[in-house]
This record gives sequence, C-alpha cells and structure tokens, in this order.
Amino acid sequence: MPAFAADQHLLRDPVAALERHFGFREFLPGQEPVVSSLLAGRDTLAVMPTGGGKSLCYQLPAMVMEGVTLVVSPLIALMKDQVDGLLRKGVPATMINSTLSPSEQGERLRELAAGQYKLVYIAPERFRSASFLRALQQVPVALVAVDEAHCLSQWGHDFRPDYLRLSQALEALDHPQTAAFTATATPEVQEDILKVLKLREPFVSISGFERPNLSLRVTLCDSHREKYDRLKTLIETHRTGIVYCSTRKKVEEVSASLSSMGGMGVKLVAYHGGMEDKDREWAQNVFLDRSYDVVVATNAFGMGIDRPDVRFVAHFDVPGSIEAYYQEAGRAGRDGEPAECELLFNYADTRTQEFFIEGNNPGPAVIRDLYAAIRKHSGPANEGVLLTIQELTETLNLKNSMQVSSAISQLVRAGHIERYDVPGERARGTRLVDPSVTADDLRLDEDALNEKERRDRSKLEAMIQFCYDHRTCRQQWILGYFGESESVPCGTCDFCTEAGRRGRRGPTEEEHLIVQKALSGIARTCARTAVGDWEGRFGKGKIVAMLTGSRSSDLAAARLDQLSTYGILKEEGSVYVFTLLDEMEKAGLVATRKTPYPLLGLTRRGAGVMKGDRNFSLAWPDLARCVKSAAKAKGMAQALEELAFDEELFQRLKAVRKRLAEEAGGVPPFVIFGNQVLERLTRLRPVTEEQALAIQGVGKVKAERYLAPFLEAIREFGEGGSV
Repeated sequence: MPAFAADQHLLRDPVAALERHFGFREFLPGQEPVVSSLLAGRDTLAVMPTGGGKSLCYQLPAMVMEGVTLVVSPLIALMKDQVDGLLRKGVPATMINSTLSPSEQGERLRELAAGQYKLVYIAPERFRSASFLRALQQVPVALVAVDEAHCLSQWGHDFRPDYLRLSQALEALDHPQTAAFTATATPEVQEDILKVLKLREPFVSISGFERPNLSLRVTLCDSHREKYDRLKTLIETHRTGIVYCSTRKKVEEVSASLSSMGGMGVKLVAYHGGMEDKDREWAQNVFLDRSYDVVVATNAFGMGIDRPDVRFVAHFDVPGSIEAYYQEAGRAGRDGEPAECELLFNYADTRTQEFFIEGNNPGPAVIRDLYAAIRKHSGPANEGVLLTIQELTETLNLKNSMQVSSAISQLVRAGHIERYDVPGERARGTRLVDPSVTADDLRLDEDALNEKERRDRSKLEAMIQFCYDHRTCRQQWILGYFGESESVPCGTCDFCTEAGRRGRRGPTEEEHLIVQKALSGIARTCARTAVGDWEGRFGKGKIVAMLTGSRSSDLAAARLDQLSTYGILKEEGSVYVFTLLDEMEKAGLVATRKTPYPLLGLTRRGAGVMKGDRNFSLAWPDLARCVKSAAKAKGMAQALEELAFDEELFQRLKAVRKRLAEEAGGVPPFVIFGNQVLERLTRLRPVTEEQALAIQGVGKVKAERYLAPFLEAIREFGEGGSV
C-alpha cells in the first residue's frame, strides 16, 4: 500500500476534501463538476478561463485517489511555482525536468515508486526517453493531468511537438485515467485534444470564457509615440500590469523607452526568451513577489503567472491569434477586481506576425531542400552535420531562419533525421536516420502542411477583424469565436462605452458602391505579392488625385490617368475622398506601408469588401467637416501636401480672382482670396459651397460675394479632365 492511501468517504464529498486539503469552503464556478468527474473515474476535458482555478481541479483529486497523479506541464518556472505552493500546503509534490541531473531524476523516480509523492510535475520532453517511460511503468499512476493541453494541437496557438508523444506515453502506461486542461481552445482544438489523447467517453466541461471584470479595448495608433503615450497613461492609472511585445528586440526597446520617461513612479522589468535562465527567473520572481510593478515581455512570460493584482495588460503589438490574445489578456484581474486590457493596434505590426507564420510554415519545398543539404553535408558515411541554424539558413539562401528550425522539427517528427548533442559545441548535430532516402523520397503530408499554414493565416485574419470591428461588444466577439453563441454585451469594453464606435455605422447601398469604387482604384495602383497581398506603390495624395480625375502632370507621368478607375469618384470631390480613405484605413480596408514614403495599399479585408462583403462600418465623412477632420488628425499642412497640386487649375483660379478684383473697382487680388486660399482650393477642389466653407480662409461673407465663380471654374476643370 502506498504511503498515502485514499480516504474513501472523501470521494463522495469533494467539498470536504477541498476544505481539508486546501482550506477553501467552496469551489470557484466550473470547478466542482470537473472534480466530481475525476473522482468518479472519468476521462475529462476541462476548458476553463484563465484564473478559473484549473490547477485545483487535478490537485484535489490527486489527494484522495490511490496512486500518483502525473502532471504534464510545459514550463519549468510554472512547475517550480506549483510545486513550491503545494509543499507550503503540506502536499507531497515534486517535479522532474531538465534542471535535474540523471542521478537526481533516478532518485525522484525511486521515491515516486515508493509512494512518497502524490503529485509529480513532468516536462513533456521527458517522454522522449524510453528508459524514463520504463521507470514510470513501475509507478502506480492514478491520473495523468495534461496542463495547457492546447499545446498538443497543431491547430492551437502554441503547438509544441513534444506534446504529441503523450499518446504513446499513455499507451505505455496502460492508459490510466486522463484529464486535459486548457484556457483557450476553439471547438476544432477541443476535438484535436480528445482525438490525440484518446479520451474514453470523456466528460467535457466548458465553464465559459467570459471574464466580466475585464474591460477590453482596441486603440488604433498611427505611431509609436501614440502607443507610448497610451502606455504611460495606463501605467500611471493602474500601476501594476504586463506589457506584451511580439519580439525580443521590441521588449528591449519598449522597456528602455518606458524607463527613460520617468515620473511614473513604478519599477519596471523586462522578460524574454533570449535572456539567460537566471535573469529570466529573477525577472519573474521580482514581479511575482511584487518587488516590481510592471513587466515588459514576450509571450514567453505568462503560463502559470499567478499574480492576482495585475490591473492592466497591454499589447504593444498585435498577437497572432484570438487564442493568444485572450490568454494573455486573461492574466489581468485574476483577483476578480476590474482590470483593463488594451491592444495598441497598427496594421503595419501584422508584418511581424506574417514573418512568424512564414517561419512556422516552411512548406514542402523548403523541407526537402533542407533534407537535401543535410544529406549532402553528411557524406557517404553519414557522419552527421554540425551546422548552426544560421549557417543552414545561409546554405539554403533563406531570409527567415525560423523556417529552418521548423523544417528540422518536421523532419525529426517524421523520423527522417535525428538531433544529438556534441560535447563542447553550441550547435547540435544532425544525422540522417536512413541515408538511402533522398529528398524526393520523403514522406511528407503536404496537405496537412498547407492546411496548417491556411489556418495560421486565418487566425491572424480573425485577430485583425477583431481589431477593426466596431459593431460588436468585444467580449461577445471573443465568446462567439470560441463557440459561445448566447452571451450579452459586457457593458465595459470600448464598443459598449461607445468610445470606439461613436458615429460608426454600416454602409448604405450608395456608400457601399463608393467604397468599392475607391478600393478598385487602389487595387489597380498596387503590386501583387507572392502571397497574394496588394502592396501599395503610391501615396494617398496621388490616389485621391487619380480617383477624382486630377489633370496634374505628376499623375500623368505615373500613368495613373490611364487607369480604368481614373476619375471614378470625380463627383465626390477630393475633400470627401481624402477623408473617406482616412476612415477606410481606420476600418482596416486599406493600410499605409511605412517606407521612406507612405504608400497606400489594399488589405485582405478590403479586398473582400471590394468583392461584395458589407461586413464593415465607418464614421462616414460629413462633407462640411471633412477638411477640419483631416486638419485635426494630421495637421492641415500635412493633409494638403498629400493631395496633388495642379498648376493649370491654380492659374485658372488666379485668373478668376484677377477678374473679380477688377470688377470690384481694382482692389488688390488678395482682398478676394490670398494665394494660400487658392492653393487650398486647387488641392482640395470643393464643388459645393458647403465643402468650400470648411476650408480655412473661406468665410461666409466672402463665400457669398466671390465663391461661385471659383466653384464653377473647379467644376469645369474637372469635366475637362474626365475620360
């Protein structure tokens, strides 16, 4: 009999076990059904929100079952925190991972077989070892709890190949009772978990993704300066929080910039996967023990972070999926008190996620090329290849070294190559499993590879749609994404408080046609990339000039006057079209690429609208306020500079001014309108008095006396420039 026998009456009373072992008088919502299922001996899948108390759902059954509960956990830091917390409660727990020497691992396994532990945390890579599995076969396993179970699905947002070995490990252990836990899993990921782990007639508990204490907000930012200003406000207001960045470099940049601001009165620390282990551990510990208030981190920081008083989570860059975003945002407000989650969105940031998608999906051609290179360098004796990832990247003439890492993982999983450590070398060795197999002979599931890339891109597209959607409660949007169709508005997100949707609405038939015309014109100015994106080649000013039929010489030089969409929005006028494009950019239909010159291109979302999709909303331009809105958003000088200047029209307006000055008794021409006003009329080309009155320098009195001939000249010029 193991040292810790089950107390049978507790099997029928999980609440009594809860108080006895953990000191709680009641369960959190969603916990009791999962605990009861496990105590009844059923395989279980539990999808519970971050902060919902997943850990206790397997820790409590472990204390009243006969035998040991093995907990598969992906992060060493997470294991340590969990084990330390259990030991403080008097629960016999330990962990087995790469931080232990082989002799220490052997000793833990012997203690485990002797019944000295109830909970043992194991890293998934341990299951690579056949000897480790044989040792576990000598242990009385009551339950295998797979934490962060979404990691075993290649359709999940954090797929980890080592998790795929769990199926074979469970079979080797004679398939003990198994439970899977995750905070973020779409219905297809849930199905994948059930399939891979081969759960038998499982109890499936989805206790809800709703976090009513979180206020979700997306702030569209044109520049990093706007992002930093918003971060400063968040930090000064909420004091304690996490700032997520997409790359290690950005973590260092943002943490340095925030530290240099001063005046916020908080202590800030950085965290990313490129740091030394001891530095990462120190950063995590000083945040968890509340010595520091704010951490700037990549998504490497988070699993198992159980600081309850995190009052805000900010995303400096857009995450790659809704799953990743909501899991990270869910680290705020775990004490149940109100917390703010703000995503600082700029469409240009999606390029980083596109880079990650490219790196994680090398494609069959890259995988075969890599295998051929390894085979070539291995020589006839297959002595192995000792090349770094960067050297292999250069050998294949690739720009993204992540593709090489991903291709290696694919080849290892398919059983075509194996990796081995080389004493004294930083690069791992690589050798062929069967040197007779050529690159053309490789067994690759090309359909699955292509499907994974499609799903990864679909996840990013959903993330972008979430950022631009101003018609739905943020919480409802996310719940719908995870398959929860019946929910009510949260009342606290930017949509619900109207901060992000004031004045926005869907298009009328006429407005939809205008937007389609604008998008068609933009598409014809773009270059198509290899992945089918529309990449801009011209600035917003030239595109407005093309759409409204300008006769400027620089437009003709660029041959934009030869496009079929030239002048297609002539009737709307430059003022309206310029402001319309601004609103279309805010809605994610078009995007400006920050090169030495800002170039306007079409997004995939915009392409869908161009082809008929009406699922978008805009703050539709008010003709009388178009110019004032542009001036407020960009500064009048910059707004005007983006519009084409037509010398011929300018001279026509000067001639009108001269005639009116003579008719007024020979007054100086500037008394009518100054040159600056004529330049604004030339660039903006208003065609109604209402539009012209929005231009600085055109007052009501002068408009009544002089404006009509200028508007007539502008209209005639436009008609003369039509095709």
